[in-house]
Amino acid sequence: MDRSVWDGVERLREWLDAEAAPATAGDVRLLRVLKIGEEYGEVAEALHGALGANPRKGASHTWQDVEQELCDVIVTSMVALATINEDGARLLDERVRHLVRRALPDELA
Repeated sequence: MDRSVWDGVERLREWLDAEAAPATAGDVRLLRVLKIGEEYGEVAEALHGALGANPRKGASHTWQDVEQELCDVIVTSMVALATINEDGARLLDERVRHLVRRALPDELA
């Protein structure tokens, strides 16, 4: 993965560390993982809106909204991983390689 992505993730983590309300290290980890659920809810809302699934709201979102919310879930997850482990970039890279090898065993990962 492009190092600039993880540089951005680290900048966001550092900003959160500096600006968020005081909390214990355990609570910080917990809150950052829970934030993923909040972001997922925003993806679900955007998806319902893109599909026009709620008759009261109609087509309230676009597929671009869904894409942006998915990016927010990914970045929020990366920040949570960086909070839990200082070498999150390496962990994610290793995990993706593992998943590719498992799903595509006949290909080089």
